[in-house]
Amino acid sequence: MITVTFLSNEGKAVQAPENSNLLRISLREKGGIPFKCGGGICGTCKCRIEQGAEHADAIKPKERKHLTEAQFAEGWRMACQTFVTGDVSVSWPPPATGVRKNEG
Repeated sequence: MITVTFLSNEGKAVQAPENSNLLRISLREKGGIPFKCGGGICGTCKCRIEQGAEHADAIKPKERKHLTEAQFAEGWRMACQTFVTGDVSVSWPPPATGVRKNEG
């Protein structure tokens, strides 16, 4: 078993089988990674692997549509496309409030 720590959810740590999908772990264990489609289309589930990036599998083509090489270098991945083989710690941006600054 591996440990996944959801830093943006008060550091909640959960156990999961090795080679599990990051978004599915989050859904099953109420980790809190935001998502809409779960299939690599919307990009909502982008998250940053703060520790343990070496335990994530290869970057998928669907991720390249939403993230840049610079973001990959910083540890950003799409949770729905990422499988982890060892302990990782992940964070994600706060949800958008829908309010835009500098409007009319």
